[in-house]
Amino acid sequence: MMTLTTLKRVVLASLLAATLTPAMADAPVEHPVIKRPYKLAPSADLVYSIKARQRGIGLSGESVSNWRVGDGKYSLLAETKAALFGKILEQRSEGTVDDFGLAPAQFVEKRFRKEAATTTFKRDSKTIVFSEGDDSYPLKGGEQDRNSTVWQLVSVARATPEKFTPGSEWSFFVAGRHDAEPWTFKVVKDDKVATGLGEVAAIHLVKAPPPDKKGQQVDLWLAPSLEWYPVKVTFADEDGDYVEQTLQKIVKK
Repeated sequence: MMTLTTLKRVVLASLLAATLTPAMADAPVEHPVIKRPYKLAPSADLVYSIKARQRGIGLSGESVSNWRVGDGKYSLLAETKAALFGKILEQRSEGTVDDFGLAPAQFVEKRFRKEAATTTFKRDSKTIVFSEGDDSYPLKGGEQDRNSTVWQLVSVARATPEKFTPGSEWSFFVAGRHDAEPWTFKVVKDDKVATGLGEVAAIHLVKAPPPDKKGQQVDLWLAPSLEWYPVKVTFADEDGDYVEQTLQKIVKK
């Protein structure tokens, strides 16, 4: 019989996989340089509730994103806590702001009971390197990490809201713990989202796995009336497991 401790470990591993493992590329890929207008969102703390179903078990928790920008720099700290487990994930992205927008210098991810993994954007040698693995990727300009990507998307949306129409696509080259791949967000439709701040109008975007791969679908809702902050994010697997984050509170800084 599976003990409670073993069950918690299995569910936790599934939850982490759901929130952290997009479809990965088989090998390093070339990526184009894309420069777009951008307008950074104001500094704020965003508090989200979390609901999840993993292997038939329901989970709940809270995630807090501390977004800071000023003096040509930015930082983003995201911490996720789950009931029964405490803090299960900490992600930190920090860097400067350049002609492309956010220019990460370092991305650090610390998972529950695991050593932190660091991804470094080495501007001097123009490479992206990882503490986990020997792969490296060229740094051409505009590359993001898993933590900064959504905020770069927010910045682009704030600068060119008229272009975020159904069917439009927005691609970024994104570095994770040990490799990097293209992410493409597609605008689906205008939508309404129930949040802790009431019902808000939002733009619904989807990042689907590549057609030839199995993987997660990521759905993202950005609210123009709330500085285009993310008000909801879901990660859904093919087997019906999911993680859902919904905005509860914004504290401007």
